Amino acid sequence: MIKIESNFIDDGALIEQLNSGSKKAFSILFDRYWESALENAFKRTKDLEASKDIVQEIFSRIWINRETHINNFPAYLSISIRNRTLKLLAKQKSIHPFFDALENLEDHYLHADAGVLWKEFYQSYEELLETLPPKRRNIFYLRIHQDLSTNTIADELGISKKTVQNQLGKAIETLRLSLIRFIPLGILVLLTLR
Repeated sequence: MIKIESNFIDDGALIEQLNSGSKKAFSILFDRYWESALENAFKRTKDLEASKDIVQEIFSRIWINRETHINNFPAYLSISIRNRTLKLLAKQKSIHPFFDALENLEDHYLHADAGVLWKEFYQSYEELLETLPPKRRNIFYLRIHQDLSTNTIADELGISKKTVQNQLGKAIETLRLSLIRFIPLGILVLLTLR
């Protein structure tokens, strides 16, 4: 019998095997994506230990929920890393936990049932961002989308760190209040996916 190199097995086949409980498939996916996932997490956290914890938690969750089909493994990892990082930053830096309630919504956006909901949420999110005052929108974008620290933003824009924090707080509060209507729909979708 000829042994097939694991590098030639596509993710789809590995996911199918993982869904059936294959430890070998999980191990191949882990080996294939661990380093890039760690690098992705480190870019966001700038903390190697925290990044390792984030990636380990995500892979543990993938194994625990191995019967859940994932259509695009790299995208799933990237979204999961972003979610965990935002959650970690919210706890560490006392940023308003705006994204906590939406975490599972985003994790499941790859499922057909939740795709429409996610697109509707994201479109509303982008439209709402456009309504923020330009300075506030720019600060929010630099912090959340570019992962810049409040000190870096303050230096870059020539304003105080306190101003950056105030503008971030106002932006997050505006978004949280405007997008809260999506939470009940997200809970409903999550219940149908379990």
